[in-house]
Amino acid sequence: MDVFACAGCGVELTAPVSRVALPVHTDHGGWEELHPPLMEPATYAVDPRPTGPPWRLWEEVGEDVAARQGVYAPVYSVSFGARNRIVIAPGDSRSMALIPEKCEGYCQGVDGRAGPNLACEGCGRAVATRMDDCGLWQAVWLEPGAVVRRTSGLPAGPPPEWDELERAEHRVPPVESDGSWSRRWEAAIGVALAHLVAAVEDRPVTLPAGPVAELLGYAVGRYLPAGPDARTVGLAGPGIRTPRPRPDVLLVPRHPLTGAPWRPPGDDAAVVPLDSGVWAYLAHPGETSPMPATGVLPDGVLRDDYPLPPRPWRPLTPHHRAFEDTLVGLPAIRTPRLRRYHDAYRSRTSD
Repeated sequence: MDVFACAGCGVELTAPVSRVALPVHTDHGGWEELHPPLMEPATYAVDPRPTGPPWRLWEEVGEDVAARQGVYAPVYSVSFGARNRIVIAPGDSRSMALIPEKCEGYCQGVDGRAGPNLACEGCGRAVATRMDDCGLWQAVWLEPGAVVRRTSGLPAGPPPEWDELERAEHRVPPVESDGSWSRRWEAAIGVALAHLVAAVEDRPVTLPAGPVAELLGYAVGRYLPAGPDARTVGLAGPGIRTPRPRPDVLLVPRHPLTGAPWRPPGDDAAVVPLDSGVWAYLAHPGETSPMPATGVLPDGVLRDDYPLPPRPWRPLTPHHRAFEDTLVGLPAIRTPRLRRYHDAYRSRTSD
């Protein structure tokens, strides 16, 4: 396991933490809602993209400079912030104090708009940004130039591998306890849809029957056209057999440690990566027992009396910013066909 320390005075700023993949919902939550921590305790992730201030308008930087920042289609502004920021759960932070004059936010917390708002208690150096305002996942972002990584001396647990996806606790249910759609699912579907649009180049698709069609069908119908000559989509990954005949595009999980998409051995065809917890639910949704049960209900068995389990009142809809932000970050968006799709999408959503 690692700890991060102040690059100026050496004070340890985190508890021991182990690296995992950056969550796909990092930048996308429900507006005007308080969110739980982004990261699990004792974990950290690194964002390779430039993030945060300073921001520059697209018209000022131009297409070539924006592409070097990882943005390949017009947006309002482009980040020129640091790359490789490190994110931890707030509870894993140590020896840091808020900088009062940098604690601006929208309404219920701080959002980091003024830059780093946490200082090292040892030397006063600005080292990190606490974010917990409404619409944001609670997190502490360490500035890569202000901290150094050290080995903690504590042994790490076994690194997460593909077989973790088969564990029931890895699955992320699509519905929250209050009956609303999971914010993690909404963001994950937005990200996956952007990759799907790029993979099929704005052509019709057919989804496999079952949970994939039931949960994603409405979203796919809104973002891709209907018609003949549809591309086929299938669910594939560790522990399940790749469909036959081979679909044109495979929905696959991201590795829980590296974030890299799973691929069938020796197969380099198109894949669409999914949040591993979302993919695990689609691949292993669980079953209810068809047999009468006595005593305590087994796990997974739903009661048929009142009140019924909560269910959303609307279809599952992708987080529109997750979709758009992912789409403009894909180099394929520069092709004429996908650029027309992007321009038409922006025109619809700006009306």
